[in-house]
Amino acid sequence: MEYRRLGTSGLMVPALSFGTGTFGGEGPLFGAWGNTNEAEARRLVDICLEAGVNLFDTADVYSNGASETVLGAALKGRRHEALISTKMGLPTGNGPNDAGTSRSRIIRAVDAALRRLGTDYIDLLQLHAFDAGTPVEEVVATLSSLVDAGKLRYVGVSNFAGWQLMKALAAADKHGYPRYVAHQVYYSLVGRDYEWELMPLARDQGVGALVWSPLGWGRLTGKIRRGAPLPAESRLHATADFGPPVDEARLYDIVDVLDAIAEETGKTVPQVAIAWLLARPTVSSVIIGARNEEQLRQNLGAVGWSLSDDQIGRLSAASSAPAPYPYFPYYRQDGFARLNPPIR
Repeated sequence: MEYRRLGTSGLMVPALSFGTGTFGGEGPLFGAWGNTNEAEARRLVDICLEAGVNLFDTADVYSNGASETVLGAALKGRRHEALISTKMGLPTGNGPNDAGTSRSRIIRAVDAALRRLGTDYIDLLQLHAFDAGTPVEEVVATLSSLVDAGKLRYVGVSNFAGWQLMKALAAADKHGYPRYVAHQVYYSLVGRDYEWELMPLARDQGVGALVWSPLGWGRLTGKIRRGAPLPAESRLHATADFGPPVDEARLYDIVDVLDAIAEETGKTVPQVAIAWLLARPTVSSVIIGARNEEQLRQNLGAVGWSLSDDQIGRLSAASSAPAPYPYFPYYRQDGFARLNPPIR
């Protein structure tokens, strides 16, 4: 397993990490993802640790906390071998303080996560959403106090806009509080919006990307083909409306190139799609998921080899999309490109 720095922090993380959204699955979204029990979770954790995948990602909203509980049980007796990343900030109830990132909510959420995980510290806590109603100074000050108390090692965010992340980083710098070192983002061959603003920000500010849904919400598994019906076993039947939108014509063009490169390399379509992400700037770790041992071992095959420059270029060309505003007026102008060289 390759290990990379998480942004510009001192923490080394595996190039692949494991997402536990299937652990204890319940409800219309997480129940459709999977329902991994404690025994099954322990087996998947065994395989991960044997392969060097020691970062496990979860959240308090995953199956109403059941994911954290199952992960904690699966890591019992070997907590020291693992890095735990969890998230908070999305609603977990109907009360006035059951959502957001106020001082009260953060402290309660962290203590509750620690109990469910069966540990006394969290390696990486990420804010699951930006809370426009709470001053950023209150947020970063609270996180700093939890780092000082030893309950948190590092802090990050998930799904922030560029201005939201930059505002928080500036507040942390101003007051000498811990900076966000990670940004958990949606990024895939079929979803490259991360590249326009968040990737340049991450490179400039030293924030590492933890990539969620690297297979485009299950669309880059190799099972979805042009002119063919959605496979009966696909979870997209139940989960498509929960995920990011996808242009189907573009999807099929990407799958065509993935198929060709999979044949050239002797790898699977998912392995090629993940390998492309691992070659992208600012990516610290790609979060893989699996409902069973077979899926996990296949995804682990995305490391230990690399795509050629030609193959990366073909995938990038097939998956490119027009620049959104405010970028499109300038990216086609040579003068602007000299001042702002693209990193796409």
